[in-house]
Amino acid sequence: MASVVIAIPTLFGGPTLLACLDALCRQHYRDFEVIVINNGEGLSGAESAQVNFALQVISPGSNIGFGAAINRAAEASSAPMVATLNDDTEPDENWLQTLVAAMEADAAVGMCAPRIEIFGTETLDSAGMLLCTDGSSKQRGQSQPRADWLISGEALLPSGCAALYRRQLLDDTGAFDEDFFLYCEDTDLGLRARWAGWKCRYVADSLVQHHYSRSAGAFSPLKAKFVERNRLWAAIKNFPLSLLAGLPLATIARYAWQWNAVRNRRGAASGFVHSGHSMTEIVRILWIAHWETLLNLPALLRKRAACSARRRITSAEFLRLVRLHNIGPKELAYSG
Repeated sequence: MASVVIAIPTLFGGPTLLACLDALCRQHYRDFEVIVINNGEGLSGAESAQVNFALQVISPGSNIGFGAAINRAAEASSAPMVATLNDDTEPDENWLQTLVAAMEADAAVGMCAPRIEIFGTETLDSAGMLLCTDGSSKQRGQSQPRADWLISGEALLPSGCAALYRRQLLDDTGAFDEDFFLYCEDTDLGLRARWAGWKCRYVADSLVQHHYSRSAGAFSPLKAKFVERNRLWAAIKNFPLSLLAGLPLATIARYAWQWNAVRNRRGAASGFVHSGHSMTEIVRILWIAHWETLLNLPALLRKRAACSARRRITSAEFLRLVRLHNIGPKELAYSG
């Protein structure tokens, strides 16, 4: 039995997936197996890859989403640790070795976040995640120089783009919520894990290069809808009542700052508008996100109750974590 199963969901496969698998061939840590989950309708390319590790391809027959893909891989393996990789990443040869070492050094660490850089640059993509009080999450350190992020330490939770989880954590929390489909499912899982008492470690020596937003597109309506809807779902499931009560005001504040950012041609909302999408389309996306949240509210409240039953820290401790790893509505609106 391998110590780690590496789950790689893919929709298109092709050269970037093959480059990811090739990078895994060069890992110094060898006690792993790889499962590629082919969410596309055709061959992913992994079937014919020449690799020096155990490789399995699971083809659900349709796009089951990111979280469900990771869950299927975890179910197909008995490895005590589960790593996630986007198919457009290329891990450094020390990536897995340093993550495993960090997790084995502290039994309370259930999640590890590597240093993720934007491919071919010296610019950071993620050093773990930050949380806004409107439920949105954002990559910590994104667009900052790599030199600023070379020291390991605590993080709130990892980005699912590249992460390592204990299987025990997945068992404790119920694994990824498959209803999220795309985006924020890593935030939801990480917050549930925090409530359950697990810690997250940022491992600066573990490097992954990332070709950003290849699958859904950097400014696609699909991504915008899921990000907006799922931040509400994550908040409803995980925020203590005191934080949940302030969510509407935090949302309004972010919308106001985003409107200002669009006017100044800054931030992701500006990129969305100036890439050919209208303000009318943005309003439609926001409406759909809130409507789907309303329709799913009974199920979300049941999931909130299940999360509450697993809590091992107090609301005060959770709020301390949020304050420590917080991003404000203005900063979020002006970020890329």
